[in-house]
Amino acid sequence: MFYVKNVPNWERALRSILGVIALAFAAMNWGSSSLTMGIGITGAILAMTGLIGFCPMCAMVGRKLDKRH
Repeated sequence: MFYVKNVPNWERALRSILGVIALAFAAMNWGSSSLTMGIGITGAILAMTGLIGFCPMCAMVGRKLDKRH
């Protein structure tokens, strides 16, 4: 494995749900404004980090998963 999971399970579920909602919103409103494309990209990133369990930005600031719980 090339990465260590740094997103807890509750946050993974939240990221996945919010990512799917953002992708659905972007798909319904595609082409109406450039903001929609940004929402779609953000939704895709949220959904991917939720599914994988690794967030590169969290890794950059040194966030690690608490193994005690």
